Amino acid sequence: MGNLVAIVGRPNVGKSTLFNRLTQTRQAIVDETAGTTRDRQYGKSEWVGHEFSVVDTGGWVVNSDDIFEEEIRKQVLLAVEEADVILFLVDIKNGVTDLDAEVASILRRSNKPVIVVANKTDNNELRYNAPEFYGLGLGDPYCISAMTGSGTGELLDLLVSKFRKGSSEIYDEHLPRLAVVGRPNVGKSSIINSFIGEERNIVTEIAGTTRDSIYTRYNKFGFDFYLVDTAGIRRKNKVSEDLEYYSVVRSIRAIENSDVCILMLDATRGIENQDLNIFSLIQKNRKGLVVVVNKWDLVEEKSSKAIKVFEEAIRSRMAPFVDFPIVFASALTKQRILKVLEEANQVYKNRTLKIPTNQLNEELLPLIEAYPPPSNKGKYIKIKYITQLPNGRVPSFVFFANLPQYIKDPYKRFLENKIREKWNLKGTPINIYIRQK
Repeated sequence: MGNLVAIVGRPNVGKSTLFNRLTQTRQAIVDETAGTTRDRQYGKSEWVGHEFSVVDTGGWVVNSDDIFEEEIRKQVLLAVEEADVILFLVDIKNGVTDLDAEVASILRRSNKPVIVVANKTDNNELRYNAPEFYGLGLGDPYCISAMTGSGTGELLDLLVSKFRKGSSEIYDEHLPRLAVVGRPNVGKSSIINSFIGEERNIVTEIAGTTRDSIYTRYNKFGFDFYLVDTAGIRRKNKVSEDLEYYSVVRSIRAIENSDVCILMLDATRGIENQDLNIFSLIQKNRKGLVVVVNKWDLVEEKSSKAIKVFEEAIRSRMAPFVDFPIVFASALTKQRILKVLEEANQVYKNRTLKIPTNQLNEELLPLIEAYPPPSNKGKYIKIKYITQLPNGRVPSFVFFANLPQYIKDPYKRFLENKIREKWNLKGTPINIYIRQK
């Protein structure tokens, strides 16, 4: 189970600088998907073999200069509710402000591990200001400079020492794990209830996998899988639902712990930014995707033309990844609910598809010869051989070429499209690597 680290603090203490520093090593790898710049607030990080996710709570507030205490308080409460470890950032040049004191009082009441990070310690003289932060009642302040990176190594050592030891998972590795995600009030619990039906006895809950994700084993109608249910669906949330980023942070765990995500959209509201934020979390984590347009029973115009328009709108907003199933359903009337499960099941199978090397080469090499990569600086680029990596989390293909550095993204997309045309990889991301022959 991945650990989630939240960065909290008032504006201008350097939250996003620290965020970038913690995630930069991985960001390059994670950001292969286009369009992920709008969510700089979530990234993955790794330190001495520990992988974890980082959330910058400040990144979600629109005009962050004039945030009021109320907004910051909500962010801190959200962090307390969702994160495993909290980094509380303060500014060593300013000392303790009223707002810092207020944040500290919320953090002291939580039972979460908190590390006070005194940022902007750009020279040793400034260290003498650090003792003031003992007054926050949260233990030793750690002096760092997120700008220059000094002190961040020690901070990371301390951080990973505070992670919970993952409990042993007691679920069956070979069954798909499905997560239902989407923004508030889109019908997530209704669809889970209509999957499960009233016959609760078919559902065996595996609690205790971790305190925050419950895997619900589902086997009926010939399906057998786990529903990843983050405990948040069960309890009424303490933090008010109106926060833009609320549902995004909520979704992180469910997405990370699943194989295929069922992303719910509201037919009556169209596609909103929050939907796209959740979509890009799914993309960043390279998970399978089924889009469900819920509340279809409430839409006046249900013609096939209306469906086509809606589908095109969804795919164009989510491009360049467009090869995923879209199901128009209603959790309320149970219309096409089984179709959702069939599609999710198929996407899981597509993720695990293994294509024999000889097939790949027979199908693709002639196409590549007909449309070779554009030559660069007068040099001809030749792709000689293709193979699928044996154990990727998603289907990953290696193309061996004489000059891999000259093959650019548009051509990689061409290759991806050709693979998708020949084999059913609907709903799953795929990786394309070009290597030196």
